[in-house]
Amino acid sequence: MRVLLVLIFALLGGASARAANDVAAAQGVIRAQEQAFVRDDASAAYSHAAPAIREIFPAPDIFMSMVQSGYAPVYRHKSFEFGESKIEGSSIAQRVHIIDANGEAWEALYTLEQQPDGSYKITGCTLLKAGQAV
Repeated sequence: MRVLLVLIFALLGGASARAANDVAAAQGVIRAQEQAFVRDDASAAYSHAAPAIREIFPAPDIFMSMVQSGYAPVYRHKSFEFGESKIEGSSIAQRVHIIDANGEAWEALYTLEQQPDGSYKITGCTLLKAGQAV
């Protein structure tokens, strides 16, 4: 019985460590893209987009133009801090608290999907003013 309990706790600990590693990896991808936006590096920002996003926006400059016009708080901001995350299968949802260049608060919900090579790519970003109903 004692061995079974130790085994269960070891498995749970391993699963939570993997989950923490996956969240850290996903946050690293989001942070790398955010920093690429800061540098106006369209190619680097685009490299973190999932294949489905690349199909919709087939070139880095087209992708960057979409971000500049539709996601201004993500593109330019005063602060960008990670909030809650949720893992479901090979997908991660990550909240980000943003203060835009004008001092307004926003919530971004990023979704990421694990790729066949094990890396994570961004599959979407929903942006709402803080306190706005979904």
